[in-house]
Amino acid sequence: MVDGYLRQSPLAHMHLEARAANEPQENEIGVEMGERPLLGMINLRAQKSDPVFLSTIKQNLGLDVPTDVNTVSESIDGIYTLCLGPDEWLIVAPSNKEQKIHNDLRQALEHLHTSINLIGESRTVIRLNGLNARDTLAKGCSLDLHPRAFKPGQCAQTILGRSDITIHQVAHQDKTYAAKYDIIVLRSFAEYVWTWLEDAAREYGVRVVIHPS
Repeated sequence: MVDGYLRQSPLAHMHLEARAANEPQENEIGVEMGERPLLGMINLRAQKSDPVFLSTIKQNLGLDVPTDVNTVSESIDGIYTLCLGPDEWLIVAPSNKEQKIHNDLRQALEHLHTSINLIGESRTVIRLNGLNARDTLAKGCSLDLHPRAFKPGQCAQTILGRSDITIHQVAHQDKTYAAKYDIIVLRSFAEYVWTWLEDAAREYGVRVVIHPS
């Protein structure tokens, strides 16, 4: 069983729900920020060249495992699989599905050379959304975030300010290119990344939201 303290949001002491409830609702907001706490995460390592591995994952997760590095696949029930390297994936799922997915994968892949580890308690996700979300990230991230270079369905491990993060672009609007990102960060760096992003977004107008969409 995961320790109850570890399953608390690492940003709980910042009282984001209270802040969101009292945020002004002006129209001129370039960035919305919110934490997606307590998501389930599983680190998976395996040989993608093994056809049994690929078919087993599809059977258990209901999606094709992305085999191109820095790409993402999504299931209809909100499970994302991020390809972080030639033999490494990060599965992000609702917290109530994390343990079952982990157990099912361990059982299904027990005869293959794999590593399957629960890591959700060590990380959190900050969602950044809006017309200026890309501009905010670009202030401290060396990735080329131009819409032609980094699109929905892509991810990357990089550095923001002084913290290691994983960025997953969830969506963008075709006309305005307003972007939506999930920023996965170790809980020990969560407050630093949050405050860095909020400060960087201030010039565009920033609003704290709860249960960000």
